[in-house]
Amino acid sequence: MRVIFAGTPEFARVALAQLHGAGFHIPLVLSQPDRPAGRGMKLQASAVKQWAQSQSIPVVQPRSLRLDGKYPDDAAAAREAIEAAQADVIVVAAYGLILPQWVLDTARLGCLNIHASLLPR
Repeated sequence: MRVIFAGTPEFARVALAQLHGAGFHIPLVLSQPDRPAGRGMKLQASAVKQWAQSQSIPVVQPRSLRLDGKYPDDAAAAREAIEAAQADVIVVAAYGLILPQWVLDTARLGCLNIHASLLPR
């Protein structure tokens, strides 16, 4: 099964590693753009991006996925990569961007969102 993974922080990295370890093929990872962090405010890659790169999995970091938004070129490039991945499903874990309908409709089996918090009874 081909799984596109969208996530950014450590919680998401753990989920990505587990999917990969379970034998799912991950042709593409989406993560937030690198952000300044630390004492020197140097650009820091997300935990998900660092792990994906260590496994030679392609990473796309659009500032937005809205084709009609502030960064349409980012969204168009991401759309091209997402469509080329031909995913069966997209798994989202603390990604940080709202997924527009075109993303939700891309994967054959749809999108699954996993969340770290416990839901109320």
